[in-house]
Amino acid sequence: GMYTEMMFPNNDIRFIAINNGVDSINGTENDMTPFINIFNEYYAKDTSRKIRAVWKAKGESGKPLTTNAPYGYLKDKDDKFHWVIDEEAAPVVKEIFDLCVQGNGPSQIAKILTKRNIDSPTAHYRKLGMKYCSLSSKESPDNYWAPRTVSEILGKMEYLGHTVNFKTYTKSYKNKKKLQNAPENWRIFENTHEPIVSQETFNIVQGIRSCKRQVNRLGEMPMLSGMVYCADCGKKLYQVRGKGWTHDKEYMVCASYRKISKQTCSSHQIRNVVIEQLVLEHLQEVVLLAKEKEDEFISLVSSQSRQETEKALRDAKKEFDSSKARVNKLDSIIQKLYEDNLDGKISDDRFKKLTDSYELEQTTLNSRVAELESFIQGEKDKALNIDFFLKAVKKYTEIKELDCEVIRTFIKKILVHQATKVDGKRTQEIEIYYNGIGKVNL
Repeated sequence: GMYTEMMFPNNDIRFIAINNGVDSINGTENDMTPFINIFNEYYAKDTSRKIRAVWKAKGESGKPLTTNAPYGYLKDKDDKFHWVIDEEAAPVVKEIFDLCVQGNGPSQIAKILTKRNIDSPTAHYRKLGMKYCSLSSKESPDNYWAPRTVSEILGKMEYLGHTVNFKTYTKSYKNKKKLQNAPENWRIFENTHEPIVSQETFNIVQGIRSCKRQVNRLGEMPMLSGMVYCADCGKKLYQVRGKGWTHDKEYMVCASYRKISKQTCSSHQIRNVVIEQLVLEHLQEVVLLAKEKEDEFISLVSSQSRQETEKALRDAKKEFDSSKARVNKLDSIIQKLYEDNLDGKISDDRFKKLTDSYELEQTTLNSRVAELESFIQGEKDKALNIDFFLKAVKKYTEIKELDCEVIRTFIKKILVHQATKVDGKRTQEIEIYYNGIGKVNL
């Protein structure tokens, strides 16, 4: 109505509706046009609502909502909602993740793949006779990999074997622009297809992507850039370099001290070679302990022995099952009391006292069930994280020096304390937090 009654006449636009006998240039009008517009609008809105309902039901059922399977997978010929490994593309996906772990960014990985003449996702699907939505220009050669394409691949949880729905949304049927949904609004269905990347590798890559090492006129940033934090104010340590400097001259300093004010925080200054040496020595000790004395290592990082952990988990599961059973039993008891009260077998006062007592017990049990559920999940996650760390340890026979792959595999973050003088000697404490297991005090 806004178009036909206002915008078209104001802009001298001719409007013709053949079925309704309308032609604005001839002055032919239909008095029912405004009402027809309303009905058409309602029909479009109602259709959109129904389509959204069907789409949501499909997504909630665990069926993938994407038109095409992600690069690395193909739709199963027998079941279009199931993905199978693409034997040609899956190794490329795996290599992209491995290259990232080794310290290469999306731009570097894209250059490596382009140089090796590996077909881009668009070219790969075109050769398979399939249409594929490309992030790069249509005029690009078949072997051209865009950094954005690599970045998209590195962030996909689908490569863990999961189906992820509702990653995007539209505001209304009139606005077709897709917006990114918050991760908490995603629906993730685990183990729906065969994984290409391990959870361990995926976690390492996400850690790398969360603290990107930028490249400037002085070249790529040092290995620990973006992973070192001030122990007092929590800000990242600012990397200080200079043209022509050798690596032993480079140092880090608290960003608050450097960029805001010297009154905000102290310098926490530390040379790169010093912190790298400290990290290497501590990592070597941790890896050696984990490799040679696994039980002692598990006891150290979990604050209790494996036997104690397993016993606590068994006891928690036993209590959880009995509490859940009691909650369900109380539902039946309260229902029976309600029926007896309706039949006049027990008085209203007696009914109220009994139900109040049972409902109080049920509330307490529900609270305990939630606590036990959280505890059990936490212990499972802790055990899983320790297993991931031990698996990573077994990949390395010996760590003689630090590199990007080693750092991103094991280290989560490093805290640096302000240096102090003890007996005239400068000492400085650092805290190292490892992926999955946190701080390890040897």
